[in-house]
Amino acid sequence: MATILLVGVDLILRSRLEGLLPGHALTTRPGAEVHLVVADISRVDPAEVVAANPGVPVLGYGNHTDTDGLRRAHEAGFAQVVVKSALVERAGLLVCRLLGSVD
Repeated sequence: MATILLVGVDLILRSRLEGLLPGHALTTRPGAEVHLVVADISRVDPAEVVAANPGVPVLGYGNHTDTDGLRRAHEAGFAQVVVKSALVERAGLLVCRLLGSVD
């Protein structure tokens, strides 16, 4: 079981992720020992997310029309950046890959 920090994630998506990622603990508490960060790139500064979580892979998501945000997240060092629909469709697979295990 991994602990996943949600940064800028709204309550509706958090609810969906809880259902899509059974067996993982989701938290919004900064400073917790986490294995992965999931961040909404439209609500956060990507560079700040990476700086606040050194050594932790960051999975960013955003709107497909936010090409600037997607680019900034890549440049900041996010491990993976996807559009929101892809996160919802493949959450389990994306998380497993970034944690180093595949279901």
